[in-house]
This record gives sequence, C-alpha cells and structure tokens, in this order.
Amino acid sequence: MTGSPLNVQLLLTGNEIMSGDTVDSNSAMIAQRLGELAIGVYRKVTVGDDVPLLKEELAAMTATADLVIVNGGLGPTIDDLTAEILAAVAGVPLEEHPEAVAHLQRWCEKRNLHLNAANRKQAMLPAGAAIVDNPIGSAVGFEMTVGTCRVICTPGVPGELRSMLDGIVADLSARLQRPMERNILRLQTFGLGESTAQQMITDNMPDWPQEVELGFRAGAPQMEIKLTVNNAAAAAAQRRCREQLEQLFAGHIIGEGNITLAQRVLQLLRERGATLTTAESCTGGLIASLLTAVPGSSEGFHAGFVTYSNAIKQSVLGVREDTLAQHGAVSEEVVREMALGALDRASADYAIAVSGIAGPDGGSPEKPVGTVWLAWGDRDHIRTRGLCWPVERTLFQTMIAAAGLDMIRRILLGIEEEPRYFGQRRMR
Repeated sequence: MTGSPLNVQLLLTGNEIMSGDTVDSNSAMIAQRLGELAIGVYRKVTVGDDVPLLKEELAAMTATADLVIVNGGLGPTIDDLTAEILAAVAGVPLEEHPEAVAHLQRWCEKRNLHLNAANRKQAMLPAGAAIVDNPIGSAVGFEMTVGTCRVICTPGVPGELRSMLDGIVADLSARLQRPMERNILRLQTFGLGESTAQQMITDNMPDWPQEVELGFRAGAPQMEIKLTVNNAAAAAAQRRCREQLEQLFAGHIIGEGNITLAQRVLQLLRERGATLTTAESCTGGLIASLLTAVPGSSEGFHAGFVTYSNAIKQSVLGVREDTLAQHGAVSEEVVREMALGALDRASADYAIAVSGIAGPDGGSPEKPVGTVWLAWGDRDHIRTRGLCWPVERTLFQTMIAAAGLDMIRRILLGIEEEPRYFGQRRMR
C-alpha cells in the first residue's frame, strides 16, 4: 500500500445502523479525515450483525481494495463480531492479545471496575493482528494484512473513533510514497443557504480559479464553505478567494475551521473582558447549553434564565404584569424587559432574550407558529427584532438560539449591517 491514489473501502457494521436507531456519522468523519491526504473513499457498505454476510462482504473488499476500514463491532457483547469476521476471512484463529488485555486492565483500574469476562472478550483478536491505540475507550482497534489489503478495525463510538483517527491518518501519510499537499480551508457561516451562497458567488466572482475547488456543507444552524487546493502553488489563489468571500458575505462568516457561534461569542467576550447572560423562553435553555458546552465558558457566561411561564418571567426577571397582560409573552416589550432583568440579576455586560411560539400548537392568526421576538445588547442599548421562522420545533429552537448568539457576535465585532435572514424571516 505505497502508491496513490488508493482504493479505500469502508465497511460499517451493526443492526442499529441498519434499523436507523443509530445515524451513521462515522463514515463521514473517516472520509473527511482521509480527504486531508487527498484520499477518496471508493466504496462504502453497511451490513447488519450477520456473520455470513459480513464474511462475504469483507472477503470481497479485501480482494479489491488497498485499504479497508471496518467501523463497529469491537465491544464486549455477543453482537460485536468484527474480530471473529476478520479472523475467518484471514484464515487465522482468535487469540487473547496481551497488549489488549493490558489496555483493558488499565481502563478498568482508572474507573475502579472489575475486568469481567464480557470485557475480556475485547482482547480476543485475530492471530497476528497489531494494536491500534484507542486513547479513551475499552476496546482497542486492531489491524492486519489480508492478501495485499490492509484492514484497520475501529470502534463504532464516534468519540473513540475521533480520538483514533489522528494516529491512523498520520500513519497513512507516512506510508504514502507521494503525499499530497492538499489544503482545505473551511469557512463557517450563519444565515446563508447553499443556493443563495452559490448564486452570489456566481454573480460576483465569475473568474473563480480552476485550481480552487469550491464546496458546501449545509447544516443547522451553520453552513460550511470549503476552499480546497491540491498543491502549494495554489495557496495564493485560495487566499484571494477567501478575501473575496469575506467581502461578499461580510458579517455572515463566523470564522475558520470547525468554530461554532458559541465558541466565537465566548472568544470575543474573553478578548474584551466582557460577560453575557441569557433569558430564554421558547428555546428552553438551549443558548445557555451551547455556551456552557464550550470549555472555559465561565469566563464569559454569567448566568442563564429559563423563564417559560408568565409567572416566572415576572418573579425571576421582573417582567411587569401589565406588560404581559397588554402585549403577551411573545412581544417586543416582554423580551426587552427579560433582557434588562437578566442583565440586572446576573450583573453581566450583555444579554440575549428570546420568547416565541415553537409549535406545533399555540399559534394564532396574529402570532402564527414560528413567531419569535429577540432582544440583545447592553444596558444602554437593547435591540429587538421580531421574526417568523415557521419550521419544525427542534429546528426552530436551533435556529433561534443561533440567531441570538449571532446578534451578540455582530455587536462585539461592531457589525452594523443587518443579516440577510432578518429580511427573509421578517414577520408577516
């Protein structure tokens, strides 16, 4: 396995993937990491916990591929079959691997657990297999060569797979005779759709350089724009494209890499020595959850208030009873008072407040499902905006939480231009 391009195939295992109980995100993670080496995935197959089918598929893959990555089936239960399948295809017995046993013992000792027979099953590997380190999980990865094909077996737990891929990708890079100089610049955006972004690029950047591959990855709430080049000579063109995109999309670009809105907001707060508080109704604490998921968030995030009922809006945030009675909970006046109350009680510099109708019920002709009021700012200047985002409940909460964070980001960066989604999602 020294040439390039390589024939790489993925074998995903498990009934839970076939049934839809578990969504396969691991194959995307593997493909993205291989893409850093300009290695594409030639074929991907998902098979349930069926021994004959798994043997048949793995045998076919090893007969045609340079590299097969098997994902899943390394655990301690009866339906974890990967070691057994690889041993059968390679024509070797299973045997207890001393290094795998030592790994399991260390893993159990750290957690004050007893190494039982079920866990010890994870040390039964095909004879001659080499260990692939799993820094966080109980099951080691392992690899061996079948004919001319290298087979690497990895765990199905996404966090464990992620922790192993650095070593796997580094090893693959070292083995390639002609490593590629592939560079992928990822720009994270919010408030732009794929079709809108593509049309704006087509209209405003007609001379897009051929050596810079343009790609999009839509998600909720962010969309990623990828600029890929395959050699160092194209780096200057990549930089020029990035500069043009920054001018074209202005405040919609959050940052590079995998940065999230919450990470960017906390980064900006930290740089300014400022703090933030949240007052949430329809998002149910999601904004606070996104912020506190970031390590070190306590530097910039003071407190979050989830005030779902009108009575709690009054008692916790000091929203006036007559304001609620006159305007209703989903109103400009109420979110303004929510924001000011949160600022006062948390002694923070900035606040985000949201109140809306997430649905599927609760709407009216005047305030249909998807209606939301946002407030954001500091004590001297609370800004407000009413929007209508009529989507499924969970997506509504995701997008509204992101919009709140986005508006604080824009204040901290001094961006005065309104985002495109204000016009697209304006109230009827």
